[in-house]
Amino acid sequence: MQPSRPLSSFFGALSFAAPMLLSLIPHVAFAQARRAPDAPPDSTMQARLAAERSEDPNRAPARKEGEGPFQKLIIRGVHLIDGYGSAPRGPVDVVIVGNKISEIVSVGTPNVPIDQSKRPKGATKEIDANGMYMMPGLVDLHVHQGTQQKAPESEYYNKLWLANGITTVRGVPFASFDYSVKERDRSAKNEITAPRYSVYQRPGTGWGRGVPRTPETAREWVRWAKANGVDGLKLGAERADIMEALLDETKKLGLGSTAHLQQGGVGQMNADMATKLGLDAVTHFYGIFESMYENNQIQPWPVGSNLNDEQTRFGQVARQWNLVKPHSEKWNAFLKNLKDRDVTLDPTMTTYLTGRDLVKRMNEPWHAKYTIPSQWAYYQPSRTNHGAYFYDWTTEDEVAWRNFYHVWMEFLNEYKNMGGRVTASSDAGFIYNTPGFSTIEELELLQEAGFTPGEAIRAGTLHAAETLFKPMKKHIEFGVVEPGMLADLVVVDANPFANLKVLYGTGWFRLNDATGKVEQYGGIKWTIKDGIVFDAKKLLDDIEKMGDAQRAAMPSR
Repeated sequence: MQPSRPLSSFFGALSFAAPMLLSLIPHVAFAQARRAPDAPPDSTMQARLAAERSEDPNRAPARKEGEGPFQKLIIRGVHLIDGYGSAPRGPVDVVIVGNKISEIVSVGTPNVPIDQSKRPKGATKEIDANGMYMMPGLVDLHVHQGTQQKAPESEYYNKLWLANGITTVRGVPFASFDYSVKERDRSAKNEITAPRYSVYQRPGTGWGRGVPRTPETAREWVRWAKANGVDGLKLGAERADIMEALLDETKKLGLGSTAHLQQGGVGQMNADMATKLGLDAVTHFYGIFESMYENNQIQPWPVGSNLNDEQTRFGQVARQWNLVKPHSEKWNAFLKNLKDRDVTLDPTMTTYLTGRDLVKRMNEPWHAKYTIPSQWAYYQPSRTNHGAYFYDWTTEDEVAWRNFYHVWMEFLNEYKNMGGRVTASSDAGFIYNTPGFSTIEELELLQEAGFTPGEAIRAGTLHAAETLFKPMKKHIEFGVVEPGMLADLVVVDANPFANLKVLYGTGWFRLNDATGKVEQYGGIKWTIKDGIVFDAKKLLDDIEKMGDAQRAAMPSR
């Protein structure tokens, strides 16, 4: 017990120390924010964190793949698709110094020999890309990592992404808070073979105190999450006061936001309500249709429906297609609201594609070699595996989904034509939807919706990059091919404007009339991330070996 002192001496000391103490307040506050607010952690907190991390995949191994970055890499004679949506141009020589694009030099015109005098010199490494095509690396804004059940090695998804030209992925979330931040940092240092990671987390993850139930706690968690490394928030259809607090605090701290406005909560928070509060992006379609219903506010469900029965949930959601009226007053007003609020629509159409044609999706050509057995087993009809809801799928279910896609695509195309930002993402790892390949499939679906190939590629590059950088109030650092940008690039030996299918890591096929035989063509040749050149075909070989190793370890029958 300390002896008492007169108040006068206390206040005198306080007045002397006040400036110094005030200068320390921001540092103290930041240090407190970085700690989980309840210290020391109790058993409940530890149990929550253990549960959150229980299905994390194994961390990626140290990087062995890729060459570079180089002092001066020159990619020669390539045709350039810059990401802004315009047609290819070329041939050009692209100069990369370290991890940034330094120059793009036009060296001729098609069908005319290249003027060697125009070519940049001094390369420490050259790649002959004569006749090939270069575009920005793809940016997928809706991914998850594998789990111990379906894909226990992080390396599997990472290599699938890179092999299909994806150089940046936004995890919503990848896995636990701890896993996501640490793997993001390892990728940023190029310690692992992986795209760039952007970390978006669900409210309440990471700190062990559970989901925020009051606006005050919601704000507290956002501050804690920012201090501990997140880039943004993945939200649901939260209660209005909590949604407002989360989004307001997110804006103050320069974090991004996206939301899956799930069916169980959309009655209290649809997409019109959420974007009015400041939500940056809407993923999937949840909350969008509900913002335009002609005669309902909430979808009418059949008697006996149960949202925990996934076939009912995913089957019935497609029946919304006739609850909205294209080009109606509500349709047009909602589109205008989204555009005025500068909202990104991140539809992930590929996620639900199985619903309109189950047989096609089950028989995609890449499954045999590149969908590993544990992932394939997860896809099989199951009452417990998320997205494995084909318990008794019918023609009627598929017809409903096809009708749904007609309306959904019309809405997306109209928003794009208004100047709205639409992106190309996958939400893969469920519903026969294998990562990497599904992102290319999303580009094809955008073309089906009415986008030109250039607009589809722009959705997966420039517009996705803008969505990531906009909350930070920073200019994009990747997403287009121009001097000063980070060297996140894709080189493919066929023209994606002629056929988006050539962007699949496996390429595509066609009949060679000269030989009368079917031949493979296209496929990503090189994926360049941060100036490091990855051989996409070798990455696919590695993925095939992962599947072979799993099959070899399976008990014989």
